[in-house]
Amino acid sequence: MKIQTVNFNIKGMTCGHCAQTITKKFDNTEGVITKEVNYPKANGEFSFDSSIISKDEIKEIINSTGHYKVVDEIKPETGGSSNNFDLIIIGGGSAAFSAAIKAESLGLTTLMVNGGLDFGGTCVNVGCVPSKNLIRAAETAYHASYSNFSGIKPKGVDIDFTQVIKDKKQLVATLQHKKYMDVVSDFENLTMKKGWAKFVDKKTILIDGKEKYTGLKFLIATGATTNIPEIEGLEDVGYLTNVSLFDLEEKPESITIMGAGYIGLEMAMAYNRLGVKVRIIEFTDRVLRSQTPDISEELEKNMRKEGIEFLPNFRAVKFEKQGNVTVIHCKCTDSSITELAEPGKIVVATGIKANTSTLGLENIDLELDKSGHIKVNEKMETNLRNFYAAGDVANTPSFVYTAAYEGKIAIENAFSGTENKTDYSSLPWVVFTDPQVAGAGMDETQAEKENIPFEVSKLELKDIPRAIAANDTRGFIKLMRNTETDKLIGARIVAPEGGELIQQLSMAIKYGITVRELAESLYPYLTLGEGIKLAAITFGKDVSKLSCCAS
Repeated sequence: MKIQTVNFNIKGMTCGHCAQTITKKFDNTEGVITKEVNYPKANGEFSFDSSIISKDEIKEIINSTGHYKVVDEIKPETGGSSNNFDLIIIGGGSAAFSAAIKAESLGLTTLMVNGGLDFGGTCVNVGCVPSKNLIRAAETAYHASYSNFSGIKPKGVDIDFTQVIKDKKQLVATLQHKKYMDVVSDFENLTMKKGWAKFVDKKTILIDGKEKYTGLKFLIATGATTNIPEIEGLEDVGYLTNVSLFDLEEKPESITIMGAGYIGLEMAMAYNRLGVKVRIIEFTDRVLRSQTPDISEELEKNMRKEGIEFLPNFRAVKFEKQGNVTVIHCKCTDSSITELAEPGKIVVATGIKANTSTLGLENIDLELDKSGHIKVNEKMETNLRNFYAAGDVANTPSFVYTAAYEGKIAIENAFSGTENKTDYSSLPWVVFTDPQVAGAGMDETQAEKENIPFEVSKLELKDIPRAIAANDTRGFIKLMRNTETDKLIGARIVAPEGGELIQQLSMAIKYGITVRELAESLYPYLTLGEGIKLAAITFGKDVSKLSCCAS
């Protein structure tokens, strides 16, 4: 792709409708990437792929209307070309890098501007990588002290907490370079800058209030951060988030986590197993409230067994210091106030908010949803022409793999003339607690909302040979089928390493596999995956009464 821009002086326009008429002439013209015709300024600016169409051909299309004529070409001011880009990406995480990789393959001049977290964004710096590393470290410590077998008596573990955190930091640094910076190090058309970008208008950004840059098209991929609630005294007593908690090299005596969503639960599991006393306060009645109650109950039951304290229906309304202790005033369902003492740290895990406050969106009228995320359609388009958004800043699922998927789709649609759309109907996801929680497709609530006839099969791990042999029967496998088509429409798993099963169920949903086909497929005996077959059989039979090699 060889992108050029031409600006023509056009005579004959008498109103805004004339400008719209000229614009529409190019709606199906191959090679034209952007088109902006302005009646008051009597001009038309076009960006185009010169390997497909020339500026003279664009001129002829305008002249062919018979009413409007190109007078001459308006030459750009000299000295500013180095600050003009085909694409400007604001953000430096997975969506941004995926977009930059696609842009490089198309030969686009690209500027990536990143403020806040280092390049690589949430996942590698303060999210997926550090959290899963600490979860695995904590799991190692746990199994050195606890056994599922009466004949195996572990002797305990010596945890060097500081070293665990230092190793985590080294891993983050290594992957940040290897998976992000090294990947784009030889890109010829990519310019990367650290700083805070703010929109001056729909074509221009200002970095740190100093440098101006213009772009043909924009991708906003600024991610999201922890949503800090406005509670009296919280700022005064101090708090941690996943950003600061994961870097704390001195092990706290205890922590109170605000929020029982997936981030809070993963942190609770890891730090509890690393020897920190953990308490979770949640203003609703259960953990992981985005899921059905049976999932919440199973997960909470197993986490309580490990010593994690849960206080549901506790809404923090005030924080204050009393000596070395933080006192948390919580309002309960009966309106009474309960005071909790926390000698260690307060950790906030109360959801996320999109990073949009410093972008100057008021200068371009970009539309946000009620939660403050940028509204996009399935093609990652915003309400503004030439503006796209991807990743956690958009009103789409917040996962690193969806962010990368969206970044690629946005650039393809912006510059290649494609009409690619995101499809999350079979999206797989995992919560990395122990047991893990995983899902794909619909649950019962969603199916009822869409008036889809469905049936549920729920198989507890106590009926799966692999779990029985491992003396670890925590959890269940739940499948949902459309009763009219027998197709699998949803799956939920609560199981040790349950996340390893969800991809095949996601594929089954995506490609319309029926429950009968799942039940009749062959699975290796004594694998957890065999539970999928058994759960499928359970729609019509009582699996507990079948032999081990059920069919």
